[in-house]
Amino acid sequence: MHHLLNIHAPRLPRQRGDDPLLSIHPGAGFVPSSQAARPTTLNSLITQDGSTGYAAEPGRYQLYASQACPWAHRALIARKVLGLERVIGLSLTDPIRDGNGWRFPASTGGADHVTGARYLSELYRATDPGYAGQFTIPCLWDTHSQRIVTNDVVQINVTMETEFRGFHRPGAPDLYPEELRPDIDAVSTLIFHAVDTGVYKAGLATSQAAYEDAFDTLFATLAALEERLSTRRYLVGGQLTEADVRLFPTLARFDAVYHTHFKCNLRRLTDYPNLWSYARDLYQQPGFGDTTDFGQIKRHYYQTQDWINPSGIVPKGPYVNWLSAHDRNRLSPPA
Repeated sequence: MHHLLNIHAPRLPRQRGDDPLLSIHPGAGFVPSSQAARPTTLNSLITQDGSTGYAAEPGRYQLYASQACPWAHRALIARKVLGLERVIGLSLTDPIRDGNGWRFPASTGGADHVTGARYLSELYRATDPGYAGQFTIPCLWDTHSQRIVTNDVVQINVTMETEFRGFHRPGAPDLYPEELRPDIDAVSTLIFHAVDTGVYKAGLATSQAAYEDAFDTLFATLAALEERLSTRRYLVGGQLTEADVRLFPTLARFDAVYHTHFKCNLRRLTDYPNLWSYARDLYQQPGFGDTTDFGQIKRHYYQTQDWINPSGIVPKGPYVNWLSAHDRNRLSPPA
């Protein structure tokens, strides 16, 4: 396995120390960044002091998300882990998109209970009638100004972790501690490019070369993560951080979707003893398993991406026990 890690390429930026995980080049299209995210067009900032015109305050903002979408799943996890359910509202979309994009589910009458919109695209056009970008989730809607403040998936989490700190539940973990931010950013950047978008680069590749490049980088990174997690419970430091929130949604979808649907089939998640026990450890913690809906996840990929799965048939499996015991709490924080 370890021969996969001998990749000679530019190193990711580091602030201190030397980390074997970060010697992996994250593949074609990598742009080093401590704030890696999908391209966004709406990225105003919410601040504690309100100096940007958007103050962090309870009841003002609505998070729009889908339990099917891995990018939105990260925001759902952070909101729940930090105890912000009564501070930031939530509207969930249906897992199936049509030609108009993300729609609101029949369970809510087909309309958003806050704005009355039937499609997420209506909120984007209310924000900017000339908007020509993608109608992505997650996004934060300001009920005061009646517009989307940001659809920056990374910034949404960091905002909840920092600017809304005064509203966190008692005992909530610090997911983005200042002293660990260089390490969190470096690990998260690699995860974003090699794993989180790596599965998409492989699954949506239009050439054999592009597919194999993404495939090789993905599994080299998973091998390095497997080794890293053999001696530590979490990815960075001795505590749960934003880096773990970034990785979990991809692991949760790996065997059910990416292994088959995206042809990422060198190994399953369950074939990695440390990664699999790490994923179960997270799943069994508040905010992770209770925001994971495998039914919606499978419906979204297998019934939306008809150019990959034209029949629209949703596979019944795989059966794995996410609630089986793990021994991750035996691991001590790294020295």
